[in-house]
Amino acid sequence: MLRRELFKLAAGAAVLAAPQIAKAQRASTLKFVPINGVTELDPVWSGSRFTQVHGYMVFDTLYGLDEHYTPQPQMVKGHTLENDRKLWTLRLREGLRFHDGTPVLGRDVVASIRRWAGRDGFGDTLMSATVELSAPDDRTIQFRLSKPFPHLPLALAGQMNTMPCIMPERLANTDPFQKVTEMVGSGPYRFLASEFVAGERSGYERFTGYVPRAEGSQSFTAGPKVAHFERVEWLTLSDPTTAVAALQHSEIDWLESPIADQVPLLARAAGITVEVSEPCGSIGIMRFNHLYPPVRQPGNPARAAGRRQPSRFHDCGGWSRPHALARPGWSFRPRLAARERGRARGAERATRLRKGQA
Repeated sequence: MLRRELFKLAAGAAVLAAPQIAKAQRASTLKFVPINGVTELDPVWSGSRFTQVHGYMVFDTLYGLDEHYTPQPQMVKGHTLENDRKLWTLRLREGLRFHDGTPVLGRDVVASIRRWAGRDGFGDTLMSATVELSAPDDRTIQFRLSKPFPHLPLALAGQMNTMPCIMPERLANTDPFQKVTEMVGSGPYRFLASEFVAGERSGYERFTGYVPRAEGSQSFTAGPKVAHFERVEWLTLSDPTTAVAALQHSEIDWLESPIADQVPLLARAAGITVEVSEPCGSIGIMRFNHLYPPVRQPGNPARAAGRRQPSRFHDCGGWSRPHALARPGWSFRPRLAARERGRARGAERATRLRKGQA
């Protein structure tokens, strides 16, 4: 499956992946049911995936990642390199404003980067190579480095569990190990604090002062972030059957992760779209329990691996289905492909062991 247009139904939220199951009925409000609700609001303090998605609704970053994980200018118009690539000069786009109406200034960016680097490994590495981080004027940020750091845009695009979001200086001066509770960003949506119920509900309203990039195409967290809805509501429905029924009755518009045995039914329903939003999937790990037979004695794990039935293993939880976590025989990194070949050789050896051939 190919990645869908990331923001078309995500109302402009950068990491909010394209809907797996959606039934759009409202022209101005998108009701979304994620796997889990938002419990922590600060995307620098918390590494939760749901906090990060919330962060990309409210905040913006200097660079974004496209679908090939290549950094692209986002809040910055561009950058220049001088002094043997040890002086980076970043220039902000015009028209950037925070949700409280104040303009985004260079000193806001400097303070935000320093706070984020205090919580992020990549950011800490960048700052270790930085002699001086400054804002010569309101739209310029400069990194004076002790040595070349070619991955600077990649670091500022966000690679780890924390988001290098830009917030007003007064908030960015908060200790990185203390939570920021006031959500004032410059992203496409304003956070509605009065509607927030931790873990259950959060609301967002389109920020009319947001100016999307004029160039590029929508791709992961890069490109123009166009808000297609006036409001986005996140609702938590802990019972999966209830969530599916709500989708079928048009009470919600987007269900992020339905239970596997309901997917074929929903795929046949009129007006419901089922699609894979993340082709990379997730890496599943199976570990033998060595405390009990038959895998307690040495050698038995290999025999058990040889006896397992791959078809049943793949079908478990929709392993080989389009909505699966991964696909057999597929890798997104050469190193993983090599590991898969190694596992295949291991399974062959396990079969020989079982038959007494080795």
